[in-house]
Amino acid sequence: MRKVAFIYSSELEKYPYPPEHPFNTIRAQKTRQIANSMGLLSGSGRSEVSPAPAERVVLKKFHTARYLHALKTAARGRWDAEALGMGIGTEDCPVFRGLYEYAVLATGATLTGAGMILSGEADVAFNPSGGFHHAGPEHASGFCYINDVALACTVLAEKGKRVLYLDVDVHHGDGVAFGFYNRRDVMTISFHQNPKTLFPGTGFEDEIGDGEGKGYCVNVPLPIGTYDEAYLKAFDAIVPPLTAAYEPDVVVFELGADALSGDPLAHLSLTNNAYARIIDHLMSLDKPILATGGGGYNVDNTVRAWALAWSIFCGADSGEDIDHALGGVMLESTEWPAGLRDGALAVSQTQRQIVMPALEATIELLRKNIFPIHGL
Repeated sequence: MRKVAFIYSSELEKYPYPPEHPFNTIRAQKTRQIANSMGLLSGSGRSEVSPAPAERVVLKKFHTARYLHALKTAARGRWDAEALGMGIGTEDCPVFRGLYEYAVLATGATLTGAGMILSGEADVAFNPSGGFHHAGPEHASGFCYINDVALACTVLAEKGKRVLYLDVDVHHGDGVAFGFYNRRDVMTISFHQNPKTLFPGTGFEDEIGDGEGKGYCVNVPLPIGTYDEAYLKAFDAIVPPLTAAYEPDVVVFELGADALSGDPLAHLSLTNNAYARIIDHLMSLDKPILATGGGGYNVDNTVRAWALAWSIFCGADSGEDIDHALGGVMLESTEWPAGLRDGALAVSQTQRQIVMPALEATIELLRKNIFPIHGL
């Protein structure tokens, strides 16, 4: 029986982003409420764990002391042109009360999960408040201030673990990809909307790593309108063979839910059934999994996707919803009367004619440029 840990603290809800900002911290709280309502936070190897804030000495494994000082100072209401040059105080990364405390605690939650995996206390740890993959060593970016997933990969690699970082957020996981661009102890695979059409404008097929890391950075740009069948075709063509060749010891999984249809900041057409199938694959590897949240700006859709993910991690998902009123009741919404799984979406012939050829070309390019490096 797998030991699964849900990492959460109500302290995280004390530090909301500004009300006009797209990033809504209530998503983790609502995910926790559903998990609790379903009885999936205790019993049968399940536990709920309260995190400790990340320690500064650990934060400095990825971020500079200069940046951390600027971030902490800005959170106290004092920042200058130098801080602004680091991305602190922009429209995407505003300064708000509790900014530093929130970022450090959210990062601490991911690191708590990493520690539990290293100690054997958990086989799967999920922090829905994590996934800040855009932050750089000395730069805030894309709603992200401290890169918890890059830090977790670093901590795990320092303990001699071969890390597979899989990112299904709709935006390229640039902070993580470039943080390990010259290394082979962390393989990064990012599925994201084509960077020609979406922030941060990186993550093309030819960005494959450098030096020792050549072939260990994998980017799968997706055309606008990508749907479940096409997405999973690309996933099946790329991830299983590379995973088998790389033989990771642990998987770090960024589960951004902004690739779902209806997200206000992106243009893909997935249902959470695609995510469910990806999680099924990861579970079949029988490797420890450290999962985080990420993007997702339609709150109800994101919460439902993360609650579904947790139910799969717990072994409590049957593959179909039994109670079709479950989702609406738990989300306290009448807009979605079905259960946790999304309904199927219609795919137009035009959509197929645009999406599938583009993805097939991407698959062939990655097979040509990356697979030979791994003996495939």
